[in-house]
Amino acid sequence: MKVHEEHKQKAPNNLKISIIIVSTSRFNEFKADKQTSDKTIPLVKEILEDYEHISLVDSDIIADSEIQIKEKLSNFLKDSSLDALIFSGGTGLTSKDLTYETIQPLLKKELSGFGEIFRNLSYEEIGSSAMLSRATAGVMNNKAIFLLPGSPNAVKLALNKLILPELGHIIYLINKKE
Repeated sequence: MKVHEEHKQKAPNNLKISIIIVSTSRFNEFKADKQTSDKTIPLVKEILEDYEHISLVDSDIIADSEIQIKEKLSNFLKDSSLDALIFSGGTGLTSKDLTYETIQPLLKKELSGFGEIFRNLSYEEIGSSAMLSRATAGVMNNKAIFLLPGSPNAVKLALNKLILPELGHIIYLINKKE
């Protein structure tokens, strides 16, 4: 058996994740008690129906705000029951896209390969526009952090092709005692 296969066998059986949608327009809908036009949170719930050992225990919608992003990150890091946090939105190139600048410098270890493979997979779907994404992932306080574009299709791609197949392996490695 290969080492990565052994690690996957030793991975935790029950994983808990949280997703934060970073979108000022969706946040304003939520704040005004309007029905949100967010399609990502329901999509994540649907995808996770096929993963008995991974549950979405928290979701929220926040504005494109460094203060709100840091507050959500801080709350997540204090919650010992959570294993991974996904931010969807704020990884683009506009002036309001702040998720990457806010979180990437705080990562203890960055998983560069995540962003590289994500952009490669995105390229197959959307062409050269994939290079505009600053999707990345990393580790902070023995938890996995993923920064994804604010597109439901991008989240679906990342979950199905990268995050869900490897999450147990990631959590095992970052908590492995050596």
